[in-house]
Amino acid sequence: MPRTLRSTQQTVQLDQTNLAPVSPFLDHLRHAARDVRCKSYVDLFGACAALSGNHNIASAAAADVLMRCLSQALGRRPVLYRRGESEMSFDEKWLVALADALRKQDQASATFLLHSRVPIHARRNVVFLLNNVVDGFYRN
Repeated sequence: MPRTLRSTQQTVQLDQTNLAPVSPFLDHLRHAARDVRCKSYVDLFGACAALSGNHNIASAAAADVLMRCLSQALGRRPVLYRRGESEMSFDEKWLVALADALRKQDQASATFLLHSRVPIHARRNVVFLLNNVVDGFYRN
């Protein structure tokens, strides 16, 4: 069989003008994810119960708790890029689409997105946390 040799020294130039700008909401989630990387494990159900009834406190802690528990809800660690990165991972696209569906009260899209990746026992908690993040982010 003939072998084909490829050069590994190829450079790829990306045209920065064709990349879509990242939403401030995604940057907010990326920042929260970066801040909680070295914090201890939190159970998804205990975290939801620990959030305060005070809206200001709950919205401030919701992003932190969501990013700490998202891997438990998805069954694996989500891929989140650095803050300000122009590209989006599949996990980030899914999270932003779910947040947009919840914000617009599009029940059909939110249900589809939740059922596609989150097990039934975690869906209510993910929606609760993400709704708190969305409310706190877009209210300010």
